[in-house]
Amino acid sequence: MIVRTLNQIINSPRDTKAATWSSRRLLLKSDGVGFSLHDTLIYPGTETLIWYRHHIEAVYCIEGEGEVEETETGIVHPIRIGTLYTLNGHERHLLRAKTQLRLICVFNPPLTGNEVHDSQGVYPLEVAEAH
Repeated sequence: MIVRTLNQIINSPRDTKAATWSSRRLLLKSDGVGFSLHDTLIYPGTETLIWYRHHIEAVYCIEGEGEVEETETGIVHPIRIGTLYTLNGHERHLLRAKTQLRLICVFNPPLTGNEVHDSQGVYPLEVAEAH
């Protein structure tokens, strides 16, 4: 059984930060459960280009307001508390936060913990494991 608290993750190697977000990585590939689970903050007033070319991501909003735009179609979906979106087609998208967004994210295959978006918004398929 794995038991962790968010307080144990914050400011640990599992707390990954970028210019527009902070991802508190609760479960990672090294936990051996077949997916990873993240409590992610998207900073207010930011826009992030993301393209999970190698991963499926499901996102559930538990705080804030924003939107996700499918870059290929221009379709914009509002995000509010209780909204779920899933990138099951590896859609390239822009994530915009009007207020701070707090998102619960699940990735398959699981992330290792050290991924950062490249210039196209892509996470690599494999990187070294976080502890």
